[in-house]
Amino acid sequence: MSITETLFGLFSGMGDEGVVICIFLLFLIDALLFPTLPELFMVLAYDGHSWEFGLLLLGVAILAELVGVFSLYFIVSKVRVPERISRIANKYVDFLAFSDERIILLNRVAPMIPFLGAFIAMIDRWDRAKCALYIVIGCVVKYGVILLASGFFSTYLGSDISQHVTLVFIFAVIIISFALSIYRKRKEGLE
Repeated sequence: MSITETLFGLFSGMGDEGVVICIFLLFLIDALLFPTLPELFMVLAYDGHSWEFGLLLLGVAILAELVGVFSLYFIVSKVRVPERISRIANKYVDFLAFSDERIILLNRVAPMIPFLGAFIAMIDRWDRAKCALYIVIGCVVKYGVILLASGFFSTYLGSDISQHVTLVFIFAVIIISFALSIYRKRKEGLE
């Protein structure tokens, strides 16, 4: 059993409050440590709830992303990262489609930058406020679309079928994102 499943199982028995705490922790861990597939758990958490609860989940996801990314930023800023690593990070970002903060938006669709907070700390030319803004915009768009799709499918297909359709939709997005990431890396000569 993965840590994600363990967390979701632990908190789902606590009602809506537990689900909200679980979503916060999953998004926090995803931004700070390792991937947790938060898209999947966002759908599971939202299933059968009101649009108001969906907005709450979206707000919690944004908050957790910001806390996770900027916690990692703070840690990397305080730890002396060798200059060689910073140069490699700068060269890597310069190879990407965008070398400025806009890459954060593309990163939502085609993940190219792991441990975003560390990159924000190492890329001196990036404006931290713009990074935060792009994180918020990316969360609103990506998870907003996921929640809207889940609500739409639930309304028109029924709860059980809608959850399956939404999960297939999410896995398709994850697979497409992974494929785009590989394509971009090969195109840019990074692999």
